[in-house]
Amino acid sequence: MNQNSFSGFEVKDYGVQGYLEMQAEMRAYTEMRDQRVVDQFWLLEHPPIYTQGTACKEQTISPSSIPIVKSDRGGQITYHGPGQLIIYCLIDLRRRGFGVKTLVSSIETGLIDYLSSFGLTAVRREGAPGVYVDGKKVAALGLRIRKGCSYHGLSLNVDMDLAPFKNINPCGFKGLQATSLRDLGIEQTMPDVKVAMVSSLSKVFVKAMVERDN
Repeated sequence: MNQNSFSGFEVKDYGVQGYLEMQAEMRAYTEMRDQRVVDQFWLLEHPPIYTQGTACKEQTISPSSIPIVKSDRGGQITYHGPGQLIIYCLIDLRRRGFGVKTLVSSIETGLIDYLSSFGLTAVRREGAPGVYVDGKKVAALGLRIRKGCSYHGLSLNVDMDLAPFKNINPCGFKGLQATSLRDLGIEQTMPDVKVAMVSSLSKVFVKAMVERDN
């Protein structure tokens, strides 16, 4: 695991890790937090897995060898796999003076700003948190708030097999298509995407704090 600091955030790169193991790590970290604990971004990839959020409705999933687990994040069902960047955002919202809406908006803005640097027009979608390009979802959000602190975060499809998304209704929307940075013509390596996304998110969160104080 690599670790460094970036604009007031501690950044940890965990490589490839199991979903349930990291969920347990996030819960433990959040439970032990106090005002002195620094906010963190955890960067990683997961082995192939479907996760069902707390709002997930029962739906038929096409036969697959990919495991399905329940998650304590918000939202419905999604897929994680190699080539998808996960950024878990462990942030003390009370200390930063943020509400959940500001947190979600800030994460989406960080993604939109990153994509705009490549000339892509990415947008939000009402009632379906995440970021979309030409109607296709390139990034998903799912969060949990505990003791005034957030965990879980975002997933960004970098260079991955998108076929498993066809077995589900991503985020509960039938027929919703997924896309990736590769399919959008962005050929950054995963390490470069990590650096760029952490930079983009950090700038957005700093800006949100400045706007809060004005």
